[in-house]
Amino acid sequence: MKALAIEPGSHARFIDIAPPQCGDGDVLIRVERVGLCGSDLNTWRGLNPLVKYPCIPGHEIGGTVLKVGSQVTSARPGDRVVVLPCTECGVCSACLSGRPNACKNNQTLGVQRQGGMAEQLVMPAHKVLVCNSLTNDALALVEPLAVGLHAARRAAPEPGEWIMVIGCGVIGLGAISAAAAMGARVVAVDIDDRKAAVAQACGAQTFINGQRDDIAAAAAQLNAGRGPSVVIEAVGNQKTIEQAVDLVAFAGRVVYVGYAKQPVSYQSAHFLMKELDIRGSRNATAADFRAVLALMEQQRYPTSAIVSAHYPLDQADKAFRDWAADPGAFTKILIDL
Repeated sequence: MKALAIEPGSHARFIDIAPPQCGDGDVLIRVERVGLCGSDLNTWRGLNPLVKYPCIPGHEIGGTVLKVGSQVTSARPGDRVVVLPCTECGVCSACLSGRPNACKNNQTLGVQRQGGMAEQLVMPAHKVLVCNSLTNDALALVEPLAVGLHAARRAAPEPGEWIMVIGCGVIGLGAISAAAAMGARVVAVDIDDRKAAVAQACGAQTFINGQRDDIAAAAAQLNAGRGPSVVIEAVGNQKTIEQAVDLVAFAGRVVYVGYAKQPVSYQSAHFLMKELDIRGSRNATAADFRAVLALMEQQRYPTSAIVSAHYPLDQADKAFRDWAADPGAFTKILIDL
C-alpha cells in the first residue's frame, strides 16, 4: 500500500507499507482528504522535535468506511467519516478529570505515531465519527476547526462580549466562528490582509492588520474603551503571546492555543493588577468535533473560502514547498487521495 513519508532535509517520498488489518472493534477507512497543518510543515522543515523520521504525516482526515469489525455498530461500509487523531491513556490527571484532550501521554497521528497520509487507515470505532451530510473537503477541516472551537469554549464568552482572536489560520478561524456562534463580538487580527475576507466570513466583525495597524489603539477602543474581555492567541509567536496580556481588559481572560518555540518574558505585575485568567487550550474533545459537525451542517463555516488549494497525493511534496515559500498565500491545503 502506498503512503507518503517525510524524511530529513525537507523531502517527502512514497513508501510501501503493509495494508492495515481491521480488528473486531476497528473501522477500515479509505482516506479521501488530508489537510496539512503547521505541525506537518514543521516536520517537513525538520523543526518538529516530537517526530521520528521517516514520518507519515496527516491527522486532519476525511474518508469513507470500507469495512467494520464484527463488534462495530456505529459505522458501516460507505459512511463518510472524520477521524479523531489523538489518544488518551485514561489514567493521567487530565483523563481522570474528564479532559482527555490534554492527556499527558497523548499520541497524535502524524506526530508521535504514523499518520493518515496513506491509501487506507484503521482506527478504533470510538475514534471515528460518521457524517454523511458533509463533503470530504468539509470533513478534513473538522479537526483544526474543533481545536479552535475548544479554545473558544475555554474562553467561555458571554453574549455581547468583545473577543480578539490573534491569528487567522484555520484554528483561529475555528475560534472566530465558535465565539461568534456563542454570541460574542469578534475582532480578528492577522499580518496578512488576504485573511480579512475569510475571517469576516467566519463571523469577525472587524479585521486588524497586526503588522500595519496600531493594534493596541484598536483594542483600547473596544468595549467602551475598556478593551477586549478575551484575547485568544492562535499564532504561537513570542511577540503575540506576550502582547495578549497587554491587550486584554482588566479582569479579562487570555486563552493560548498557540505556543512559542522559545521562552516568553512577562511583566508579572499585569497578571496581578488585571487579575487575569490565563488558560491553555489543547487539542479537542469528541464533543468539540460533534459541535463543529453541527455548525457545518448549519453552514456556519465558509468551507470553500477556507480551502486555499487542492494537491493530488503525488504532488504533496510540492504542496509543502509552495506553502513554505509563501505561508500567507494558504489558509488550508488539502491533499486529495
